[in-house]
Amino acid sequence: MRNIVSACALVVLSACSQHPTNLNDITDVTFDEARFRQDIKILSSDEFEGRAPTTKGEALTLAYLSEAFAAMGLEKPNGKDYLQAVPMVTYTPSAQQQIQLGEMPLTYRQDVVMTSRHDIATIDISNAPLVFVGYGINAPEYQWNDYQDLDMTGKIAVILVNDPGFALPNSGKFNGKAMTYYGRWSYKFEEASRQGALGAIIIHDTKPASYPWSVVENSWTGAQQDLASSSQSHKRVQVEGWITYDIANKLFNNAGLSLATIADRAAASPIHLPLNQNASIAFTNQAEYSNSYNIVATLPGQARADEQILFTAHWDHIGIDPTKEGDQIYNGALDNASGTAGILEIARQFANQASQGNRLERSLTFIATTGEEQGLLGSRYYADSPLYPLDKTVAVFNLDSTNVYGRTSDYTIIGKGKSELEEYLIDALKRQNRTAVAENRPEAGGFFRSDHFSFAKKGIPAVFAGGGNEPIDEATAQYKVKMQQKMKGCYHNVCDEYRPDWDLSGALEDLDIFYQAAATLGNNNDWPGYYKGTEFNLLRPAKDDSNN
Repeated sequence: MRNIVSACALVVLSACSQHPTNLNDITDVTFDEARFRQDIKILSSDEFEGRAPTTKGEALTLAYLSEAFAAMGLEKPNGKDYLQAVPMVTYTPSAQQQIQLGEMPLTYRQDVVMTSRHDIATIDISNAPLVFVGYGINAPEYQWNDYQDLDMTGKIAVILVNDPGFALPNSGKFNGKAMTYYGRWSYKFEEASRQGALGAIIIHDTKPASYPWSVVENSWTGAQQDLASSSQSHKRVQVEGWITYDIANKLFNNAGLSLATIADRAAASPIHLPLNQNASIAFTNQAEYSNSYNIVATLPGQARADEQILFTAHWDHIGIDPTKEGDQIYNGALDNASGTAGILEIARQFANQASQGNRLERSLTFIATTGEEQGLLGSRYYADSPLYPLDKTVAVFNLDSTNVYGRTSDYTIIGKGKSELEEYLIDALKRQNRTAVAENRPEAGGFFRSDHFSFAKKGIPAVFAGGGNEPIDEATAQYKVKMQQKMKGCYHNVCDEYRPDWDLSGALEDLDIFYQAAATLGNNNDWPGYYKGTEFNLLRPAKDDSNN
């Protein structure tokens, strides 16, 4: 393992710097739990209406975060405000949808969710052939192509969720049980588009998807956002959606096939076969264009201000569903008012240190992104249109859904083993006598599901971490069980609300880990890279691959 902190930095960082800074001055900080709680509570309040992009909830969120960054004295990258406009298009499909697969008329939301990311007022597809394309993957590096010699023109792809490694974890296929990007729904729709398909339908299955049908129903109905450039820059399938496993099973039975048997074949080798049934899909669709906004605030470095360390957290959530009875607001307290509050608290600590003369060598930039829930839109836009050059961006620390279950003896790094940046977190853990572990459900594909991934695809080392599996003591373990029961089923649901009985002590420790890691990296000359064998190694390779 490479020694990521130089000997002089272990004693006094100023020994490596032109500007004297005592290590203890920077690292001895105390996070304010009351202030952290208040930020979560306000951002996830009913007044903010679930923080959907381009709504009243966004306007309130932008004002709140801008005021907070201004109070810290952080700089405005564009000189006039903290906003980076993200041109978006909002597609709103009608809830009155006529969808028939083969001989089966389907019920919207109960059996199927369907949307279109095209500026077409009326979707009217009649008798489009259904083709099963296995996992819908074209991956030359894995010698895998489910579309080999297949013309998808005018056809609708029916696709399994996740990738073959989940079904056959000991086969050596893909990355075993740990999901690759090829297992993500976003990739599957993109690949179907590249193959010229008219539409794409993913078969939902709770275990390989890692979430129940209710998450699909809540997330994929109503208004759907995309980057305005996406619909203009490349061809997309005309319709994309999901069906339940039960409906898929009936569809295959009607074709004289066993879904379970065919799925086994699909995991063993690439496959595509006609289902000898057609789809008819009709609904109206409205497209509206408007800007949403990332919020970007910078604390300039004192010696190498052009070198940036980024902190990201998405401010958005799902908004309001007026069709629901009772509570209609998806408050998004854990996901992700908590992460947004986290970068505010980290920014305050660094700003306070800077006001006392302890400014880092490198710059820190805090980005509260929009549209993460719609496909990492804000972070994708920033990565494509950065306010600071990507080749001068050292690293990204991403906070998404912080720990509300109390202190832990371990610390989870999602996708552990990808980059040298992780070593900064691991080194900081020593102060708390904690150990770094990988996530316990790598099949969920967590590394590809939050904003850091937009930067990883550009080769910038990016980490998504926090929380752990092992409570610090028995009392915390008992509390965790009770709180998990209270929050069961609240992911992307209306019950994700702020709870005054949350134990945030573990979250505060995690904030300190991010802070310490950034403080060290911000005062040295290191440029972390990705280890050999990872997806991003060729973009920014690690200097030492011996730990991989």
